[in-house]
Amino acid sequence: MHAVIANERQDMTDLRVVLVDDERLARDELSFLVEQLEGVEIVGQAGDGVEALTTIERLRPDVVFLDIQMPGLTGFEVARRLIDSGRPTEIIFVTAFDQHAIEAFEINAVDYLLKPVDPPRLDVAIQRARKRLVFDRDDHRQDATATTGSGGTGGDSGGVQSVGGIVNDQLERLVQIMAERQNRRDQLAIKVDERFILVHAEEIVYASMVDDAITVVTGKQTGTSSFRTLDELHARLDPDVFWRVHRAHLVNINKIREIVPWFSRNYLLRMKDTKATEIPVSRSQTRRLREYLKL
Repeated sequence: MHAVIANERQDMTDLRVVLVDDERLARDELSFLVEQLEGVEIVGQAGDGVEALTTIERLRPDVVFLDIQMPGLTGFEVARRLIDSGRPTEIIFVTAFDQHAIEAFEINAVDYLLKPVDPPRLDVAIQRARKRLVFDRDDHRQDATATTGSGGTGGDSGGVQSVGGIVNDQLERLVQIMAERQNRRDQLAIKVDERFILVHAEEIVYASMVDDAITVVTGKQTGTSSFRTLDELHARLDPDVFWRVHRAHLVNINKIREIVPWFSRNYLLRMKDTKATEIPVSRSQTRRLREYLKL
């Protein structure tokens, strides 16, 4: 009975929170929303990853709201360093990524908030963090009791370090995903006649290697790219959207107008450019196309 009452009181203890975001307006907005919640105290703020680490080390908060996309150290990299230091802090990522992108991280233990932050969702995240903290503290007490009773080192979880429900291999994957996303370009420059024109990546219909040069075709423009190979261009685009369907062709799967059966059970892709260009699909990519489109 006494243990239950103690836990309930611990549940009501103010959570000490640090906010980390490189945009001051975003921090101010989140600060305003957090201040509306009961039992939460903002003890510090940081404007970048490096400042975040020193602030967290100095203030030792219960919860850290971490922006993901920041110059220098990303939120994921900050989280990884917290893991390495063994700092017992709950992490809530704050991100502008959409729901689909978050699900791609395949991390169920990590909590996150989408920008702009929804107040009810913020309250849910805080309650989850509070429950995890109580659970972790109870778990540590049990470990300490077991250690005292057995004379062992205790607290051994197989050498896996974690913080805020995240383990090291998960963070490594998240950091890799962020690095890949940061390397992708939203805009590309293509040369049309004697001018360079900026086009958004989603405007690209296809790119082809023609006479040792890369031709990039959009709905309105045709030009050449400064990239030397299709591999280099592909590395700067979203691989879920741009497929290398042939060694000489890269296509935007959202810009396919029609799929035309060809010989030997292969296909031609009729694209959504002004000429309705037909792009051959190599035998190795035909199976992937069939599976994706349920052909």
